[in-house]
Amino acid sequence: MTDLPTSRRLPKAKIETLGGRPLKPSTLMMGHGYDPTLSEGALKPPIFLTSTFAFPSAADGKRHFEQLTGKRPGDAAGLVYSRFNGPNQEILEDRLSVWDGAEDSLVFSSGMSAIATLLLAYCSQGDVIVHSGPLYAATESYIAKILSRFGIGYVDFPAGATRDELDAVIEQAQDLAAQQGGKIAMIYLESPANPTNALVDIEAVAAARDAVLGEDGAAATPIAIDNTFLGPLWQRPLDHGADIVVYSLTKYAGGHSDLVAGGLSGGQRWMDPVRSLRNTMGTICDPNTAWMLLRSLETLELRMTRAGENAEKVCAMLKDHPKVAGLGYLGLNSDARQQDIFARHCTGAGSTFSLFIKGGEAESFAFLDALRIAKLAVSLGGTETLASHPAAMTHLSVPDARKAMLGITDNLVRISIGIEDPDDLIADFEQALSMV
Repeated sequence: MTDLPTSRRLPKAKIETLGGRPLKPSTLMMGHGYDPTLSEGALKPPIFLTSTFAFPSAADGKRHFEQLTGKRPGDAAGLVYSRFNGPNQEILEDRLSVWDGAEDSLVFSSGMSAIATLLLAYCSQGDVIVHSGPLYAATESYIAKILSRFGIGYVDFPAGATRDELDAVIEQAQDLAAQQGGKIAMIYLESPANPTNALVDIEAVAAARDAVLGEDGAAATPIAIDNTFLGPLWQRPLDHGADIVVYSLTKYAGGHSDLVAGGLSGGQRWMDPVRSLRNTMGTICDPNTAWMLLRSLETLELRMTRAGENAEKVCAMLKDHPKVAGLGYLGLNSDARQQDIFARHCTGAGSTFSLFIKGGEAESFAFLDALRIAKLAVSLGGTETLASHPAAMTHLSVPDARKAMLGITDNLVRISIGIEDPDDLIADFEQALSMV
């Protein structure tokens, strides 16, 4: 291979504004963070399948490790080893940051590895986590069953809690932390909640944290939020007081039901401790998955917009159907407080919702088994429509009493609408409901 002239090997400057206006995320997804001249002119980034990277000199190798280990301030000076970073992952992190308007992003091998690494980076023995409920069942189990083994406590509150209720729960957590000799390590939210679609008032949570913990306490206690159901198109939590945004990138960001990955976005001060632990644990996303996510982010806005439009049409039919007992769809929410949160925090109703069938488990199973276009599978946010039964599947491990308290009932079916023809989806739901 002939070496390219030195002048062509110099990276091009990033273009983030044009004509005095910032470029939109959907435009930046086509090239942000990648310079073809550094990869033999390849229009798309190659997949960098390598475990290690060559240093230009021994001094460069030392400098890289000084920054990786914190002995020298600043970002990593270059590529070292694929457990730490890689070209595909770094480009992906640049583009993920764009969607949430974040300083920095990190990508992981799964949503749960992102969540586990995040919580471990901030929690020590005696600390307390304050979290909303319900959470994704694996997240809730990780906090209640795994972290508790290491002396980390938790206090939870319902997703729709008011400001007074939030003040009270943070005060309760503060007392518990004092008893255990720790601190409130993190306030962890999931909004909309899985699977009920209940919204958390992020602004009220931030105000309660600041009021109860004071300036110093609030500055040391990040608010993290799982934004998988609406993000990054229909909700930007960093604009409303959150510090860290959590994603299962498997879902809408990946969007084709062919990969598993996770992501975090936020200020660099919040990301640095997590990056350090990710380097140690090796929970980074692999280069092939990162490359697939770069492909998917190019069509994210198109896919999510179409799925959202489809969901609106399907729910318009479902809301008055005689076999339907209720809908947990943000676009048709009748609760005044939830409507207020939706109006302040969200730009769209999403395409994942809960459908309550008249009856119980038997009637819900009859509906699910009768679907012909929609697939009976867990997960969400893919190009195809998916349906599942949380109480018997994703949330089976949640104790029955807690499921009842959180509204995860036997007649709840979770629906994730895809990008099929909406009239075909409506026909499928109508014929399936006729079998109930």
